[in-house]
Amino acid sequence: RAEQKEEQSVDLIGKNEVYGDTRQEVNVYVKVFANSPFLVCMDLALSQESLIDPSYLWIGPDGRDLQGQSYVNLTETGKLMVMGFTVSMSGAYTCTLSHKVIETTTQEETEMVEAYKFMVYAYREADHAYQVSVRFSTTGCGLKTNSLFVEVLNRILDSTISHLTCHITDSFYKCHSIRTPKNGLQYELFVHFLVNPFAPGWEEVCHEVPYDCEDVTNRRARQAAERIGKFFHQLRHVLKQELHTVPTIQYVDSSFSMTPIDSCRPGFGKNHHSHQNCASCCVVCGPGTYSPNNEVTCWICARSQASMYGAKFCY
Repeated sequence: RAEQKEEQSVDLIGKNEVYGDTRQEVNVYVKVFANSPFLVCMDLALSQESLIDPSYLWIGPDGRDLQGQSYVNLTETGKLMVMGFTVSMSGAYTCTLSHKVIETTTQEETEMVEAYKFMVYAYREADHAYQVSVRFSTTGCGLKTNSLFVEVLNRILDSTISHLTCHITDSFYKCHSIRTPKNGLQYELFVHFLVNPFAPGWEEVCHEVPYDCEDVTNRRARQAAERIGKFFHQLRHVLKQELHTVPTIQYVDSSFSMTPIDSCRPGFGKNHHSHQNCASCCVVCGPGTYSPNNEVTCWICARSQASMYGAKFCY
């Protein structure tokens, strides 16, 4: 992913190339363990011209010349691809392009130099969980069967999605009295829980795919959420057949709702202001910031500084 400039055509972006800009740095986002697009050591306008004796000097985030490094593909026309991108590869990639301009009449040679800066960031796809809310009518808020019902419901839901290595977490309920114009005073259970894709054993599933497994995890979470949605659509039958101990509790039609909840792995976060072109991504935390948990925020270090990308704590 790269910030799209107005002068960049769809065709050129489709070629997996990102052009430089002498006026400003260009942000590029590379998924962890993937290859970066080709970073082109010139702007789009210059690429349409013929260059005499061009030479290219690429410098990586650590200040070293990238020529000959095993993790880069550097072409003779000044295009750079960083392969197997990792968190530590994030940072500024700068290129200096030198070429000659020859005066036609005098054959006088002039050396032209342009500099381009690419800020390249590792990112991950956000991990998706799903917050579910649903309501049930009951005969009273003080009944012990209310808590029993929610426990049994959780067990049924867990068994429904266990084959996807997902489970139900953060389950809780509250009972409220509700006055209705037609039916007078009624009581309802407001049940909330999270469809979590990290049930015990989820790591083993990830071993079946190379490197990272956000895509696999998110696909399982989506399937689990869809299965639970189907469960509640068929719940009248389920309550009648499965929950003989609490027949007085009934599903409130159309009360089911589901909201996706994003989380980022430690060392990553979301920032709609700094990374507008990758707003849905979990982008690596920059130097001076850190993320210790699975929230979506990179926090600023208060005193000590995290000098690297992807810090999980300040030191």
